[in-house]
Amino acid sequence: MSDELNELGDHIAASIDSDIRGWRVEHGELTVDARADRIVQVLRFLRDDPLARFLVLVDICGVDYPERESRFDVVYHLLSMHNNQRVRVKAIVGEGETIPSAVDIFPCANWFEREAFDMYGIVFTGHPDLRRILTDYGFEGYPLRKDFPLTGHVEVRYDDEQKRVVYEPVSLVQEFRNFDYLSPWEGAQYVLPGDEKAEAGKEQG
Repeated sequence: MSDELNELGDHIAASIDSDIRGWRVEHGELTVDARADRIVQVLRFLRDDPLARFLVLVDICGVDYPERESRFDVVYHLLSMHNNQRVRVKAIVGEGETIPSAVDIFPCANWFEREAFDMYGIVFTGHPDLRRILTDYGFEGYPLRKDFPLTGHVEVRYDDEQKRVVYEPVSLVQEFRNFDYLSPWEGAQYVLPGDEKAEAGKEQG
């Protein structure tokens, strides 16, 4: 598989060298680093090229590197069912910069791009309806940015007692969490439901 991915990487580089910044095979996966302004051309090539045939867009996601000058990666995951191969395409986008929409190439990119916009504030130019998709109306900020505060915002929910929608402050307190990573069969420090029956059986026996 690694040889096949290296051959595919060489083919992509030879065909659209001016549209990409490089490629590599790591951990058995092919990653192509695309220029953000040429992402549509790269995706169209990967879809239409007879040796690639990546006809399925599996996902688009963002990655935040706030310490980096161009802080965002936009990552596309493509699948070729014909060749049984996957490829990851990455494009670097700075805060305040834009990247072309892939909706004309893969219509399913519509909601993926809306989610990246909603969570990271990444703007996709040419998107037919770029608006928030997961957060509430009037929400401010981008929740998956690493500098997004955990407190100071409000959440909305339906209150069954008041029979109406209510807004409440969000406060994600960490201290209450008590994670127990021990297997119940290897020394958990509490009585599991049902154990009391076993103890009662020992006493009767």
